[in-house]
Amino acid sequence: MTLDAGGTLLKFSAIRDGALLFDPLPIPSESHDLDRCLAHIIDGFELIRGRLPHPPAAISFAFPGPTDYKNGIVRDLPNLPGFRGGVALGPMLEDHFHIPVYMNNDGDLFTYGEALGGFLPYVNGLLEQAGNPRRYRNLLGVTLGTGFGGGLVTDGRLFLGDNCAGMEIGLLRNKVEPTMNVEQGVSITAVRRVYAREAGIPLDTTPDPHAISQIANGDAPGDPAAAREAFRSLGEALGDAIAQALTLSDSLAVIGGGLSGAAPLFLPALMQAVNATWPDTPQGPRRRLFSIAYNIEDPAGRAQFLKNETIQLPVPRSSRTVPFDPETRAAIGLTRLGTSQAVATGAYAFALAMLRQT
Repeated sequence: MTLDAGGTLLKFSAIRDGALLFDPLPIPSESHDLDRCLAHIIDGFELIRGRLPHPPAAISFAFPGPTDYKNGIVRDLPNLPGFRGGVALGPMLEDHFHIPVYMNNDGDLFTYGEALGGFLPYVNGLLEQAGNPRRYRNLLGVTLGTGFGGGLVTDGRLFLGDNCAGMEIGLLRNKVEPTMNVEQGVSITAVRRVYAREAGIPLDTTPDPHAISQIANGDAPGDPAAAREAFRSLGEALGDAIAQALTLSDSLAVIGGGLSGAAPLFLPALMQAVNATWPDTPQGPRRRLFSIAYNIEDPAGRAQFLKNETIQLPVPRSSRTVPFDPETRAAIGLTRLGTSQAVATGAYAFALAMLRQT
C-alpha cells in the first residue's frame, strides 16, 4: 500500500507486480490538524486494504521535505503545519497494521519511479530508436505544487544523503527574488502571488494556478499578461534551480507535480535560464552548463537531442580511430508515468528493496 502525502491531499494506492491495482484515492490532508491528519492516514490505508484481494506485505509512502525517514519519524514540515516536534508516524502505522512501514521523501520517490519505469527508460528508448548509441543512467527529478521537491537517482540507486535531506532543491536561492528561497518562486503560492501583483488585485481574491493558466491561454476572463508573467517568472526561477542541480548531477531532468500541467507556459523561460551564459568571465561568455540542455517536449529540441553526431577520432601515434561525440547533452521533460503513479512506483520499488534486505 502506498501514499503520496502532500500539504493539500493524501493520495492512497496499492501496487502489485509493479502495476497500480486501482486509481489513487484522494483524501484531504487537513495538515493543520495533527489528530485529523493522522486519522485520515489510517482511514485511507484501511480503505485501500479493504479493496485488496490479498493482505498487503508492507506500507511504503512519501512525505514532503526532510525528516527521519529511516526511523519513520516526521520532523517539522512547512507544508504540513500540524506535524511539529517529531511525530512517530511509521511506528504508529506498524502498530496499527502489523506490517513493515517505509517512508521517504516525495521528490525522491517520484524520481525513483521515473528512473525505473518512466522518463529515463523513455529517453533511452528514443535514443535506441534513433540509432544513437548514447545512454543515460542518472536522473534529476523535481515536483512543483504546494512546495518544490527534488530527487536524484544515480545508476539505479536513490540518493538519500546522511540526514535524509539530500536534494532539498527548494532551499536554493531564488534567482528572481534573491531574498527568498526558490520554493517561494516555484509553487502554487508563487503563481498566485505574481499574478496578484501584476494584475493589481488582492492576493485573497486571486484564482488558483489552473484558472490562471486558463487566463494565460485566453480561455477564461482575467489579465492574460499578468497570467503569462506568473508562469514566466516560475520558469525562470525553476530553470535557474535546475541548472544549479544539473551542474552537480550531470543527468537528465524530469518535471512533475500539479503545476507541470502548465508546462507550455513556463518551459520556454526554463530552457532559457538553463542554457544561459555567464557573460563576464576572463575567457569571455561561457555556457551556464557544461552540457547543452534540450526540451524533449519540443519536436525540434527532441530531434536535435537524438541526433547522432558521433565521429571517428584518430588515436595519436596509432592507425586506430575511436568513436567520439563532441557535444555533451542533457534533456529536460515531463513525467511519463504521472506524478502520483511515479511516486507510487518509487515507493513500491523502495519497499521491495528493503524487504529483500530483511
